[in-house]
Amino acid sequence: MTTPGCRSCGEPLVHTVVDLGRQPLSNAYIEPGRVDEERTYPLHARFCERCFLVQVDDVVAPGDIFTDYAYFSSVSDSWVAHARRFVLAAADRFGLGPSSMVVEIASNDGYLLSHFVELGVPVLGIEPAANVAAVAIERGVATEVCFFGSATAADVVGRHGAADLIVANNVLAHVPALNDFVEGLAALLAPEGTISIEVPHLLCLVREAQFDTIYHEHFSYFSLLAAHEVLQRHGLCIVDVQRLPTHGGSLRIFAAHEGSGRSSTPATGEILAEELAAGLDRTEGFSGLATRADACREALVQYLTAAKREGRRVVGYGAAAKGNTLLNYAGVGPEKLE
Repeated sequence: MTTPGCRSCGEPLVHTVVDLGRQPLSNAYIEPGRVDEERTYPLHARFCERCFLVQVDDVVAPGDIFTDYAYFSSVSDSWVAHARRFVLAAADRFGLGPSSMVVEIASNDGYLLSHFVELGVPVLGIEPAANVAAVAIERGVATEVCFFGSATAADVVGRHGAADLIVANNVLAHVPALNDFVEGLAALLAPEGTISIEVPHLLCLVREAQFDTIYHEHFSYFSLLAAHEVLQRHGLCIVDVQRLPTHGGSLRIFAAHEGSGRSSTPATGEILAEELAAGLDRTEGFSGLATRADACREALVQYLTAAKREGRRVVGYGAAAKGNTLLNYAGVGPEKLE
């Protein structure tokens, strides 16, 4: 097999973070009686020693994952509340009103933009999953069904103008063509506008052995170091960062055009320093993650085996993507979990 290249900087990826074996797509649910048709793909996370991005191999085209999507954001009351808090804070911080334009990339079912609509702020959602976008449109959130990139950005600017705020929450990790996506962000952003990006924080993944957050539709795993590298490559700078409790620990990154003259807050430097101290800029910072993942797998299998032997019953509830990574990595099937 050829050595894959980094999707951010092109450097050959020769360092393994953790290899979770062959796994099915986490959100591709199989109907009863069709389990034999399930396909598996390598789930191998690697580290780029040039730009510090952690990433899995491209094994499935985005259209095979996101065109007909199983996840609707509005089903989670806590997530809708999280979005509303963000909208109210952003509207106040950036002075957004009837003459502004907010664009959300991967806007799902309109769970976030609907709050801007309530405030009278013009919005546009960009969502590749037609089944999800239809729900947003029904609730009055203008949405276009397409994947986002530089070509989409040029088209949107030509028809709607540049965006004062671009929201890209939990989408950057889902993008295989990373540079084209970020180029599109820069092209869509108004000269004095702001981009808000939320990503699960790689530092939390490493510290807490959150290997279950690794699955095929998460193409990349970001530290602030790695985010800085790809944003700077396209003329964008980080002006502020906030820590969030979501997804086991996330970052909300605010970015702007480098020519806007906006300086970064102390929080940016603090988190960068913390990541450097943790070794996220070198391979040694990831040593031991695979061993801890193995230990978690063995502990789960031993627990289920002992429970069955003792006549106890273990029940699994729900089918979260993180749970699917864990169960498939541990080889847990009906013989261990009824």
